[in-house]
Amino acid sequence: MNLKRRSVLSLFPPYEGKTVLELGAGIGRFTGELAQKAGEVIALDFIESAIKKNESVNGHYKNVKFMCADVTSPDLKIEDGSVDLIFSNWLLMYLSLIKRMQVELLAERMLGWVKPGGYIFFRESGDSKRKSNPTHYREPRFYTKLNFENAWCNAGKSFELTMVGCKCIGTYVKNKKNQNQICWIWQKVSVENDKDFQRFLDNVQYKSNGILRYERVFGQGYVVVLRTKEFVAKMELKVLDVGCGIGGGDFYMAETFDVHVVGIDLSVNMVAFALERAIGLNCSVEFEVADCTTKTYPDNSFVVIYSRDTILHIQDKPALFKKFFKWLKPGGRVLITDYCKSAKTPSTTFAEYIKQRGYDLHDVQAYDRFMLKDAGFEDVIAEDRTDQVTLTILHIHLEKVEKEKEEFISDFSQEDYNDIVGGWKAKLERSDEQKWGLFI
Repeated sequence: MNLKRRSVLSLFPPYEGKTVLELGAGIGRFTGELAQKAGEVIALDFIESAIKKNESVNGHYKNVKFMCADVTSPDLKIEDGSVDLIFSNWLLMYLSLIKRMQVELLAERMLGWVKPGGYIFFRESGDSKRKSNPTHYREPRFYTKLNFENAWCNAGKSFELTMVGCKCIGTYVKNKKNQNQICWIWQKVSVENDKDFQRFLDNVQYKSNGILRYERVFGQGYVVVLRTKEFVAKMELKVLDVGCGIGGGDFYMAETFDVHVVGIDLSVNMVAFALERAIGLNCSVEFEVADCTTKTYPDNSFVVIYSRDTILHIQDKPALFKKFFKWLKPGGRVLITDYCKSAKTPSTTFAEYIKQRGYDLHDVQAYDRFMLKDAGFEDVIAEDRTDQVTLTILHIHLEKVEKEKEEFISDFSQEDYNDIVGGWKAKLERSDEQKWGLFI
């Protein structure tokens, strides 16, 4: 099998014996591979000559149906709830933004076609700098902002598409890996209220503008060099990064130590930026939108699990650390940095801040005594690094923002400046209560 096809098909959700709708099937580069496992394949393309070529090559597969049709045409009739997996390969870039946005219209139709619990998988270029008619190369954020989560109702039940993964995969050009292809995986699920926290992250705490303004301060990818270099030097690396953000630490680890890094984050906005940063890089990094409390990996999958300033969002930390312990290979290690609190009762102001943010904070030693050791970890190191982070790094970045005040306001706004400077000064004022811990 062709290397490119193998890398794409390896990312598919299970489709053995299932009905697969292949949009933009072309001359059939994937059709035959799909037919070998699927129960039925519907190969569709609007170019008649391509479909005829596909049929001449793959017509011997009795489970393949060939269709010549335009995916945006109202004349295309596919029964709702009849497909287990929809596969779109290099198709969306040919759709324009006219007439209710053709991409969004197609997304709504696919939501109807796919069965509850079924999947939509599409591959597109993430290189928005490319210019070529009639194609529309778009940045990954375009797809995260689409109305893919419109509810679709049938028989009194409502469904939506939820993104369960998006990965940047590479092609090789003159022996150099070029990470410019992005594969997206969406699943049709019942509309529920359990996504409130994800919506909070993307609409409040990690809005796109907020992500960019923090990157402006911390540097590309949020790589705080004083912290990342020290922590990474402590690890033998084959890494799962829980709460990867926009991927700066992952790129640093992969490029510096030549390892494979899997980064997961619940924020769609964060992962979209991470995918954009991955384009064109020659390193082994993949990203997924995933909730670490529900995500599963086989036992003994990683040598290191790394998490920076993320676990504060998790209410049931002991259960998460038990999962970490199972995911690690024998002798594997965790390296966690996280916001904590002092052992004393928090002030009214700090307690209100914790509640408003939805944080679950503990004192540094609680990680050691009651969480990591209870999960099975041995020789735990728990260090209070508040002086290093709050009194050194935070001062450095605060001085940088204040020094570049006019330029910062020009690129963002006065409100953004006041928000970020005011927030950091408040952290400095409560440094006797808000702690920062390092756990290995």
